Amino acid sequence: MSTTVNRSEKLDLRLTPLAKQKLKSAAAAANRSVSDFVLESALARADETLADRQHFGLDSEQWTAFMAALDAPPRHHARMERLLNEPSIFGNCASAHDERNASV
Repeated sequence: MSTTVNRSEKLDLRLTPLAKQKLKSAAAAANRSVSDFVLESALARADETLADRQHFGLDSEQWTAFMAALDAPPRHHARMERLLNEPSIFGNCASAHDERNASV
């Protein structure tokens, strides 16, 4: 972590004594302060989590296939159609609730 960057934001968190000791030990093993260790670790995990949501690369053949898939009409799925057309258990609950309230 660069020390020339001015850190102006603060993040507080609660943790168990065991978790705090583990972070202290890991930071010491990495020759880092606990703050630097936690920040670097959290940012690395954030990058991993966000990586496939921010950018993905395709070569020209993959791009053509991707665009063709987007442009293609939806495929017919009989089981999905049946699922979407059958009555919902939630719809039955709502109508039973409405009937109870209407008689009051």
